[in-house]
Amino acid sequence: MEEQKNNIPNKGNNNAPNNRSFRPKFNLNLMYMIIAIMLIALYMTNEGGSGINQEISYNEWQTYIRQGYISKVVAYDDRTIESYIKPDHVKDVFKDKAEEAGRNPVVVTKSLTLQGLDEFLQKEKDAGHFDGQIVSKEKGNYFTMFLLNALPFIVIFGLWMFFMRRMGGGGSIGGGLFSVGKSKAQLFEKGGSNISHITFKDVAGQAEAKQEVEEIVEFLKSPQKFTDLGGKIPKGALLVGPPGTGKTLLAKAVAGEANVPFFSLAGSDFVEMFVGVGASRVRDLFKQAKEKAPCIVFIDEIDAVGRARGKNPSIGGNDERENTLNQLLTEMDGFGSNSGIIILAATNRVDVLDKALLRAGRFDRQIHVDLPDLNERKEVFGVHLRPIKIDNTVDIDLLARQTPGFSGADIANVCNEAALIAARHGKKFVGKQDFLDAVDRIVGGLEKKSKITTEGERRSIALHEAGHASISWLLEYANPLVKVTIVPRGRALGAAWYLPEERQITTKEQMLDEMCATLGGRAAEDLFLGHISTGAMNDLERVTKQAFGMIAYLGMSDKLPNLCYYSNDDYSFVKPYSDKTAEMIDEEVKNMVNEQYNRAKQILSEHKEQHAQLAQLLIDKEVIFAEDVEHIFGKRPWASRSEEIMGEQDKEKHTKESNEQKTEKA
Repeated sequence: MEEQKNNIPNKGNNNAPNNRSFRPKFNLNLMYMIIAIMLIALYMTNEGGSGINQEISYNEWQTYIRQGYISKVVAYDDRTIESYIKPDHVKDVFKDKAEEAGRNPVVVTKSLTLQGLDEFLQKEKDAGHFDGQIVSKEKGNYFTMFLLNALPFIVIFGLWMFFMRRMGGGGSIGGGLFSVGKSKAQLFEKGGSNISHITFKDVAGQAEAKQEVEEIVEFLKSPQKFTDLGGKIPKGALLVGPPGTGKTLLAKAVAGEANVPFFSLAGSDFVEMFVGVGASRVRDLFKQAKEKAPCIVFIDEIDAVGRARGKNPSIGGNDERENTLNQLLTEMDGFGSNSGIIILAATNRVDVLDKALLRAGRFDRQIHVDLPDLNERKEVFGVHLRPIKIDNTVDIDLLARQTPGFSGADIANVCNEAALIAARHGKKFVGKQDFLDAVDRIVGGLEKKSKITTEGERRSIALHEAGHASISWLLEYANPLVKVTIVPRGRALGAAWYLPEERQITTKEQMLDEMCATLGGRAAEDLFLGHISTGAMNDLERVTKQAFGMIAYLGMSDKLPNLCYYSNDDYSFVKPYSDKTAEMIDEEVKNMVNEQYNRAKQILSEHKEQHAQLAQLLIDKEVIFAEDVEHIFGKRPWASRSEEIMGEQDKEKHTKESNEQKTEKA
């Protein structure tokens, strides 16, 4: 029975194309071409609405002239004569074929000489037998005449084909508007020209996620290993994680490693302005996949088509998207057989996906691709540093510690930015300082030393940044300080770099200490300048959101303990709490922020001399490091090992900069 199960997909694949190959394919464009050619032919052979052209002898023609049957004579330079018969004498000339003669019947003959023709017509005109019109013409080129007559039709048909191809994204004559319902999936196949060259070796970190994806590839390579134990491969796997963590990169590695066809497309490829197109593309995608089975289908950003049904208040386009999702659900696990087709999908908005899409049988697995931790960042740096020429000063451990919360894409950007900075300075190798500058550039923005600030503004900025640095140094759970600067970066007039501890859970005390350190800048302005400025806007925004989250979502309030009012319904217009509760939340947020603000002012008042020294040092040097703060406040009693290592690195850098300054002065 197992052998029969394994052979079922292959039998279906071998027979299906052979049966279809004998069926004639209907091509609507070809029919349009045939109709156009017929119209051109009718136009050429029936110009002016004329009927039949009858050839007669020259003597007969002379007789018709003498009897007055002819109304017009057209003489050509090759002695051909076309004569138009008067309507009253059509029966006399065409006899039984008079009904087929048309509106302008013509008889054709050939004269002996043009001179004799002129003499004969003039003689009959003088005798009163012929009173018609005489026209002389040159015999034209039939090919030229055909082109002149057919040119309008050719131009119209060419323009029609051009617009049809543009609307359908190019392709053959069978494409255009009539292929709008075809799948836009890109096929990666072994031996093809567009095969992916990315393998699992290029995916650093994410060991657990990579293991689950590798298992899918392993099943396709050797399914007997799993089926012998009665196991079945998952029908689908959903890659979930923040942006830039490597979900699409994992899919590219699958395409490079698997020895089966790999279909890749985005969720937005199903969405179209035409009704029914999305569902048609889903059907066509799975039709192609069944022909290529066993295979893998990868849908990137599936939330574009897989959002929960019935929650979008818009009308019109929503129905089309839901029809597309319904067709996708049916194809993934409906009555039809999808043996040998594995669905991979990626999204960073799993909370908005439809529940029917996430159930077992469609996506059996959810593979979480999270932000890399310290060890994983080392591996990611190792991958992205391969093509970069670095010197022996580069410390991967230091770079990994300097980039907490960075995704794989952010780390790739750091490496590229460091190479650009080194090239800008004419270096042959990329050094440690280039990487540190790259991190500063990405986190804080471009340094703007040319921005003009007054002496009062510099003092205000220095007091503000010194307030952050002082409180973060004095509080146990605040993030450890790395560097402070009053040189404008990006939109900020000053900036401070911290080394946040990577923890899985955070306590209320830790969050309150971080909030207090964030408010240290505004508290220093208020305490030592006697007035406040607009420079604390970003700080106030952060602490307000943090306080609201602690009270409304995390249940860290004294008046509203153990309650969570979080709702993931994006389209809900009703708050999950009453107006009275909303007032209570607002009051608790205000009390929490004010409490930490007063706490910050109290701490700064107790250490105002050290704060003043730190602010003056900032004004003098513009950039200070953790070593400078340690000289003023003393060593932190709860410093971690990572802080000690960072302190040693800062001492080396500070000593190097001091030596360089002394050399310049000398």
